[in-house]
Amino acid sequence: MPVLTEVTPTPIAAAPGTAGLGSTERSLALDVYRGLIMVFLISHGFGFSSLASHPIGQYLARQVDHVAWEGLVLWDLIQPAFMFMVGVAMPFAIARRERDSGAGFWPTFGHVLRRSAILIFLSQLFVATGSGPFRFGLINVLSQIALTYLLCFLIMRLDFRLQVSVAVGLLAAHWLLFLRYPGPAGPFSQEGNVGQVIDQWLLGRNYPGYYVTINFISSTVTTLFGVWAGTLLRRPIALTEKLRILLWWAASCLIGGMLLSLVNPMVKRLWTASFTIYSAGLVILGLAAVMWMVDGLRWQRFAMPLVWVGTNSLFIYCVSQMCYGGISRAVGVFTFKFAWLGWLGPVALACATLGVMWWMCWWLYQRRAFVKI
Repeated sequence: MPVLTEVTPTPIAAAPGTAGLGSTERSLALDVYRGLIMVFLISHGFGFSSLASHPIGQYLARQVDHVAWEGLVLWDLIQPAFMFMVGVAMPFAIARRERDSGAGFWPTFGHVLRRSAILIFLSQLFVATGSGPFRFGLINVLSQIALTYLLCFLIMRLDFRLQVSVAVGLLAAHWLLFLRYPGPAGPFSQEGNVGQVIDQWLLGRNYPGYYVTINFISSTVTTLFGVWAGTLLRRPIALTEKLRILLWWAASCLIGGMLLSLVNPMVKRLWTASFTIYSAGLVILGLAAVMWMVDGLRWQRFAMPLVWVGTNSLFIYCVSQMCYGGISRAVGVFTFKFAWLGWLGPVALACATLGVMWWMCWWLYQRRAFVKI
């Protein structure tokens, strides 16, 4: 189960132009980027969805709601970024575990299995405490992470070329599965696709929103991209060289994803191959930008509010999933739901609620207390 532990502060990266991180250190930029992702994830769209009918806020409202089917907006990048950062942390965590305890493959594999089981348990706990009757499912973010985390641990033991081959194989298998068993309206249609057929057979139902369980096959590659990025960041090379490689990866993924979308539609709800590759390009680009600002330009003091959130990502995600409504109602009681701000009231309420959760992370960070599994 999650436990509250006291840890030392995250080491800060070396100055620009030096060798960079050691084999088990990690850049402050990683906590900043994770914190930025978590802020979006727990924000509930900053209340921008209430601006859908407002002439100025329509664009913002579209960016904080998933596209209906094909395409991509900002909100469709949150889960890929979250899963990517799980992968980034894996090389650091495994190296640290092997260094501190001397654990070999089987003890580490048992640790990975335990963490995956806890993540699945937490995902079902969130379902059980939500509205409506409990229904077991594996499309929750934590469930998908649990599956991809386990698979990536096994894949990352291979030679890098074999890892790439496995990644290509997973995307190809996912794609061919949809092509081999197309639904009445086509292989990548909203209803009747092979993912829904499998869920109907396994669970006796389909998920709302047209999501499917077998997304974990292709989303494993998203986490694997993170593993590769984390492996790169552990290398004793200059920050400029790391940024150059990341930018090359990002450009390759963006171009490759766009070209692939001509024959493989970009559908986040099915996590198609084109979506996997294109979203990875954007997420990698974001990581490079944060590293440049935090580790390169040394904007570390300004980034600390994001570090507070990034270093307690599991805690704040759990709070958001189980307590957001209660916190929002409590804030609404003392602020009259910011009704006096007119059409900006819902935005102010959502931001104030986010501020309370942000304060929780600050309070824990000041005491060097972090929730871990």
